[in-house]
Amino acid sequence: MKDIKRDKPDPNKYMNPYLAGILLGIVIIAAFFFSGEGLGGSGAYKDMVKASVVKVAPEYAADASYFEEAAKAERSPMKSWLVFEVLGMVLGGVVSGAFAGRLKLKLEHSPNITSRTRIIFAILGGIFFGVGSQLGRGCTSGAGLSGMAVMSLSGFIAAGAIFGGGYLFAYFFRKLWI
Repeated sequence: MKDIKRDKPDPNKYMNPYLAGILLGIVIIAAFFFSGEGLGGSGAYKDMVKASVVKVAPEYAADASYFEEAAKAERSPMKSWLVFEVLGMVLGGVVSGAFAGRLKLKLEHSPNITSRTRIIFAILGGIFFGVGSQLGRGCTSGAGLSGMAVMSLSGFIAAGAIFGGGYLFAYFFRKLWI
């Protein structure tokens, strides 16, 4: 087995994980306080898809039960606070990366795989995550974090299943990043 020399990450470029956890808790409390709802990124994508279908194919949206509510809505689902939450996360990530000097356009992957393989598995992972978030009635932030914030048993079960599944499958897919 080849000995791969890896650069150690600069601890000054990343936030302390304990502080990040506390700040995330404050964000969840603020979300419940100001909006009456928890966090959830998958809901924003669902709202964007619904708004797009209603705009592009209004007849289809009026007949399909999944889009029926969005088609009859008085205001656009694009004005949902979840859409602005996701836009804020993207903008915050870009700003954070820029300030820390980590904002680079490069594809990182294991020396054992090609860039093409990395891209294919990243896309497949995103698709599986999106489908899973719909089957599970929410993404990790909606089902796990917000569920646990309101002491919901299902939130704790979801978080356990999410992290347990990650540990279970990591063994089989570790060659894609090590």
